[in-house]
Amino acid sequence: MNNTSSSYSIKGQVFSGNPLPAGLYLVSTPIGNLSDITLRALETLAGCTVIACEDTRSSGVLLSRYGIDRPKISYNEHNADKRGPDILRQVAEGSAVALISDAGTPLVNDPGFRLVAEAVEQGLPVIPIPGASAPLSALVASGLKSEDFRFCGFVPNKAGARGKWLANLSDAPSTLIFFEAPTRLIASLQSMAEAFGSDRPAVVARELTKMYETFERGSLNDLIERFSAQERLRGEFVILVEGAKETPVSELDATTMLKEALTRLKTKDAAAEVAEQTGLPRQELYRQALDLKNNG
Repeated sequence: MNNTSSSYSIKGQVFSGNPLPAGLYLVSTPIGNLSDITLRALETLAGCTVIACEDTRSSGVLLSRYGIDRPKISYNEHNADKRGPDILRQVAEGSAVALISDAGTPLVNDPGFRLVAEAVEQGLPVIPIPGASAPLSALVASGLKSEDFRFCGFVPNKAGARGKWLANLSDAPSTLIFFEAPTRLIASLQSMAEAFGSDRPAVVARELTKMYETFERGSLNDLIERFSAQERLRGEFVILVEGAKETPVSELDATTMLKEALTRLKTKDAAAEVAEQTGLPRQELYRQALDLKNNG
């Protein structure tokens, strides 16, 4: 394809997008507010050879807003097997292909992982263009622990599978982040209350970056009552749940663990193992292990 330049405009000012080197460009797009796009993303979209869109109609709204007129093709879960090899062929032949999803950062809970994996396997350039992300936007405004978090994606639809899946996350110390549809929000909150405990702190973010953006905070039980009282739920939801509290290890527990470890390991190794398991100081455990060993 002919990699000619395009242009985009911001408040009447026109910017030219220079042709880009060959590569697969993963371009983050707004999650709601169309102003939440970076200049680098606009430059990339304007300068690429072709834009691979999850939905060409949805992406067309954004591209039209900034006056970007580049060739568009669809790439989604339904045509990935057929369209993926063609996209990689274009990159290999020198094209700059921009991959965008309907909203947010590509590959985060939408198609694209296999395409990127195959591009890497073929030695093709993969370039991330960072920007808006619903999980991160919800996390930083939630008030929950942000230095340790886990994005879990959409909650399973069926109650049985949902309960088992959540049970496996119940002891995770990380802040847990989920996507959910309005029709399943209450059912998912109820399953979380059963798996994590009804008093576990949580946050529900709705319609992030849009006009009716809201954050509801409280225990899982509080949130169930609050949303159950609403006649009809609409919008896109992100659920955040505080991680499990770590139970402090008592001196008696540590001693029991050391005794067991000393039956298998040398003193130094036993102390190191228990230190890793409990977070207690290794030197202190080593002295205790020596005492246990010397006293039989």
